[in-house]
Amino acid sequence: MPQVILKQFETPDEVISFEKGRFEKITLGGVTIGRAVYEPGWKWSTHVGSKTGAALCQVEHVGLVVSGRATAAMHDGTVIEMKPGDLFYIPPGHDSWVVGDEEYVSLHFLGAEKYAH
Repeated sequence: MPQVILKQFETPDEVISFEKGRFEKITLGGVTIGRAVYEPGWKWSTHVGSKTGAALCQVEHVGLVVSGRATAAMHDGTVIEMKPGDLFYIPPGHDSWVVGDEEYVSLHFLGAEKYAH
């Protein structure tokens, strides 16, 4: 008989920590969901990409902004700002950074399993 599973991000299955942020992962029923928590001043290329050797994030993301604001800048020059309540799709080949002085939090429904690899 199938089993109901409940988990919370307060006790994630995996945490990837880096300067000015962390990415928490929970896997349920074969699906990995992520929670990004970034402090003001966080930038993907500086705080994650520099550790992986990549200039741009090559992960495809689908998610929801919970709090704070962030920018995503695509390799083609397209720049968007995401705010609380925004559902987003961001294709591979982007940089991202926190805007303002509020912590940024988002949930990731696609791409979480590949984050920072």
